[in-house]
Amino acid sequence: MSAYGHKPRWYLIPVRVLIVTALLTLLSFAVGLLLGILGMVLRGLIVGSRPNMTIAYRHIALPVAIIAATVVFTGSIVMEIRRYQQEKALFSIENAE
Repeated sequence: MSAYGHKPRWYLIPVRVLIVTALLTLLSFAVGLLLGILGMVLRGLIVGSRPNMTIAYRHIALPVAIIAATVVFTGSIVMEIRRYQQEKALFSIENAE
């Protein structure tokens, strides 16, 4: 019997990839937005003007989230395919007679 109790299923790969990509994209957008807002406030204090917060959304947080989504999606696909192949090999070894 496999350590997971079942044969590895290939159709779960896209589900896990999309969930991980969505969560890490939202997290990176939030962190990018926080840093963008802090940067805009700091710039406003230094320059002595009112900060334009739309710049934090459009020019900082959104590009950071897009780049993070691309990197996470690619890395997640590679890791999940490797994981599936490893589980498949281990499952076949465990069930070999």
